[in-house]
Amino acid sequence: MKKLLAVVVVFLLVAVGAGAWFYFNIDRPYKGYAAAEQFVEIPQGSGSATIARRLADAGVVQDVSRFRIALWVTGSGRRLQAGEYRFDRPMSPREVIDKIARGDVYVTPITFREGLTIRQMAALYASRGFGDAREFIAAASRGELVQDIDPAAKDLEGYLFPDTYTLPRKTTAEQLVTRMVAGFRKALSSDIVDAAAAKGLSVRQLVTLASIVEKETGNKDERPLVAAVYANRLKIGMGLQCDPTVIYALERAGRYDGNLKREDLQFDSPYNTYRYAGLPPGPIAAPGRASLAAAASPAGVPYLYFVSKNDGSHAFAETLDQHNRNVQQYQVQYFRDLRKRGSGASH
Repeated sequence: MKKLLAVVVVFLLVAVGAGAWFYFNIDRPYKGYAAAEQFVEIPQGSGSATIARRLADAGVVQDVSRFRIALWVTGSGRRLQAGEYRFDRPMSPREVIDKIARGDVYVTPITFREGLTIRQMAALYASRGFGDAREFIAAASRGELVQDIDPAAKDLEGYLFPDTYTLPRKTTAEQLVTRMVAGFRKALSSDIVDAAAAKGLSVRQLVTLASIVEKETGNKDERPLVAAVYANRLKIGMGLQCDPTVIYALERAGRYDGNLKREDLQFDSPYNTYRYAGLPPGPIAAPGRASLAAAASPAGVPYLYFVSKNDGSHAFAETLDQHNRNVQQYQVQYFRDLRKRGSGASH
């Protein structure tokens, strides 16, 4: 009986010892860095010893030995993934291993909405802390990235696809721009290119028209209609007379103050579609896929004009008389009523 009791006691002591060993070596949380957060970069091809040393030096794990023991126990040595990892709380070696084995690298999302220019994208890139705006502009000047589809491209205006990108902290402007061009190529599907070619449009002309459509309406249902207006004008040799092209010309010259004035319509630039017939020399913004599709396949309507209804939609017209009536209703009368309401509210 005493021998049995002794065996049980020894077993319990071993179990407790094993539990303590596991806790202190695998499951005990640790934080050895003073800052609120710590970043650790694990280069591609790093072995477990290198990873353990980087984590220990950063204060994420207590020492190399404990981490390597935890690796051996968990059997995760071959599943650790490269990348930059963020740590912001005490973690056990097992938790650290799980995080790295999942590839839970630290990334920050950045969203470029449709209709932005390179300069606007660069300002956003800088505002999110990824780097200097000039770095983005320089990277976006590499027209050679799309010269297989647009030999005339001197920069990437129109070819940086608007989307949400998740980026590691140290992403360079060149790396981001390369991803955005890849996104554009994916959006520019063969059916869109074929539909544009059937209408005699090169890729550059397609993207230019799509960028105009993108700037003119945010209403997805209207994009084929807006595209039809400009396609119809091009077909009959009528001037596009598109305000966003003038704004783009003024921005390029550093002369746009946020307000488009009547005299601005006379600004001498090949992008000014009030002065020069046909499409401008190139895209004026980044179109999304819906605008690319609309430019390639405009609606089969005879419209030549449209005017804002001040609610996010537009009124379309086939003739100038119809258009003038729409202007009277949705612009002249609308703003007249608005002034009256404002005048009444002031009394």
